[in-house]
Amino acid sequence: MNPPNPSKRAPPNDLGVLLRHWRDMRGISQLDLSFNAGVSQRHISFIESGRSVPSRQMLMDIAQTLDIPLRERNTLLLAAGYAPMYADSAWNAREMHGVTKALDRMLRQHEPFPAIVMDRYWNVLMTNESAPRFFNCFIDMAARKEPRNMLHLIFDPEGMRPFVSDWKAVADSLIQRVYRESVGRVIDDRTRELLDALRAYPEVEATLQPGDAQKTESASMPVIPMGFIKDGRVMNYFSMVTSVGTPQTIAAQELRIECMFPADDETEVLHLQMLDKKTKARA
Repeated sequence: MNPPNPSKRAPPNDLGVLLRHWRDMRGISQLDLSFNAGVSQRHISFIESGRSVPSRQMLMDIAQTLDIPLRERNTLLLAAGYAPMYADSAWNAREMHGVTKALDRMLRQHEPFPAIVMDRYWNVLMTNESAPRFFNCFIDMAARKEPRNMLHLIFDPEGMRPFVSDWKAVADSLIQRVYRESVGRVIDDRTRELLDALRAYPEVEATLQPGDAQKTESASMPVIPMGFIKDGRVMNYFSMVTSVGTPQTIAAQELRIECMFPADDETEVLHLQMLDKKTKARA
């Protein structure tokens, strides 16, 4: 039997099923949930069996305890017969102006290294000037359709894939990142579709086995770098991922800012030289 899909709207009688799904996903017993949420275990049992409908505030207290993402909290509210609480407006809507302005500032301050803002499915929403300049040093970004997706860009044999060093390790680590960095650790239908599409690319199924990553030369580093091959030389980068703190809208919670940094001094020098050559070639 397939588990319920928390990303879809549910009728009121599905509230108990959804709550059990989230409790099982988090590995929390009714007793632990009762203690942490300040709700009696008997009441939680009644909710899950459909014998009781919690108040709006109690349901949100339970959702907070279970660390349920805002999008899925709206689903819980609908299942209980309440109106959604969290706005599902676009990432660039008027109420997001303060956030997008801050993002733009972050992107500009990260020059001359690539910085990208993505949604929960790795679709690119914003970049600084260095991001397209960097990727254009390898491929023609103008030939790729929008909206662009960072994972498809890396996995596509007609994209960055031919320039990625140690491909098997990179493919394995990126797929693991999809699971690890999914909002609220939720693998919804669209995330599953993305994973299926990535695994359909050539040479993706034969990724590293568990433990193999420790056998690579990068094992002594504090991060796993991603290497790009340019003119026969490997340029190593690592990423820092930032999210919006205490988000109150679905769009704000699902934004991710990824900033690329050179993993060593040699890469930093080569990076600056490569972008400088690209600029002079365009002049």
